Amino acid sequence: MSNKRKRMKGAAQELGGKLKKGAGKAIGNEQMEAEGTVTEKKGEATQEAAKSAERTKGKVEEMVGTVKSRVGAAIGNEQMEVEGKAKELKGEGRQKANE
Repeated sequence: MSNKRKRMKGAAQELGGKLKKGAGKAIGNEQMEAEGTVTEKKGEATQEAAKSAERTKGKVEEMVGTVKSRVGAAIGNEQMEVEGKAKELKGEGRQKANE
């Protein structure tokens, strides 16, 4: 499952948990409220795990891009340098999008 799908699944799980918790509270059912809280927290954890994986992927892209850019500059290959810089920026963007 992709990280995007994991984030969506986590968000749905979190919302379901909030609804169940609210329903339990409204009808005075402590067990239902507690189950809702657990489901909500599982959803939050699922989302955070997916975001963490994307941040890691972004950091790797950034590092690979930096190396490629520097190698391109060192050997005078402008195309390689530009491609490396583009990959570096893509990695930075992926990290920022998953903070």
